Amino acid sequence: MKALVCSELGSTQDLTLETRDDPEPGAGEVLIEVKAAGVNFPDILTVEGKYQFKPPLPFIPGTEVSGVVTKLGEGVTTRQVGDEVVGMVQMGAFATQVVTSEYTTFPKGDSMSFDQAAGFAVTYGTSYYALKQRAQLQPGETVLVLGAAGGVGIATIQIAKAMGATVIAAASTEEKLDFACEAGADMRINYSTEDLKEKVKELTKGKGADVVYDPVGGDFSEQAFRAIAWDGRFLVIGFASGPIPKMPLNLALLKGASLVGVFWGAWSARDPRSSQQNFKELVEMIDRGKFTPLVTEVYSLDDHSSAFGSIAERRAKGKVILSMG
Repeated sequence: MKALVCSELGSTQDLTLETRDDPEPGAGEVLIEVKAAGVNFPDILTVEGKYQFKPPLPFIPGTEVSGVVTKLGEGVTTRQVGDEVVGMVQMGAFATQVVTSEYTTFPKGDSMSFDQAAGFAVTYGTSYYALKQRAQLQPGETVLVLGAAGGVGIATIQIAKAMGATVIAAASTEEKLDFACEAGADMRINYSTEDLKEKVKELTKGKGADVVYDPVGGDFSEQAFRAIAWDGRFLVIGFASGPIPKMPLNLALLKGASLVGVFWGAWSARDPRSSQQNFKELVEMIDRGKFTPLVTEVYSLDDHSSAFGSIAERRAKGKVILSMG
């Protein structure tokens, strides 16, 4: 098989394309012929050695794929050869074949292309878990989405709207905000030119946002927390801007608010049945026309450096995909 390999921690520009032996599925596992793989910011952090999970060298990065099941390991009961699936793996997605547990796959369905499905698992899985299980979002509540034009930002906008929420998109350029509003956001804030805290207060008529979804970190996290509503939930997703904010904890006390960590990968491993149920509900939303997964950039495996560059430089709007075709 063809695979993108990290032999030493550092820049994604140092990854190499190599030919590896085809993997074999073990008990309870399936072999997937990969059609496409999603590229996410944690993939970059993993290659740089900055992510909470540090695989032993050498390794094949990537955590989400779409493809076709081509071989079954002993004891597999939920999948058949020929199934078109979305799969989640701890590592190994950036290759033409990958092995994973049958329970970390689910049917792709007819409503998504392979490219759409490849960008579905991590972004939509994370965002739905964050809003449903962690924030317990209710219809009529207001969600503030930072980094709103990125992959998880767009997924959050679409899912929050499907759940009956009002969405405020926050991003750094008008072009990104246009894209977020096309995806369904009701209101917008350009935090490069507007005061984030004051604008949220203005748009919510002084109440603040019930839920803050923050995959960005850095300087805007505290501003967003200061604009949270009483009994609000601040969802800690990630730190795409680089710095990890040092939040004054007295804000949680004064606001009666919660600072809520969202580690979807660890949760889905601990509670795979609930994770499977979440994906079933997401696919049902898509089938009912609530939203369509957005893919904005598709690169070949040979052009992986461009895909990583789009994510690292925060130029990406929506989801970035590596196609194995």
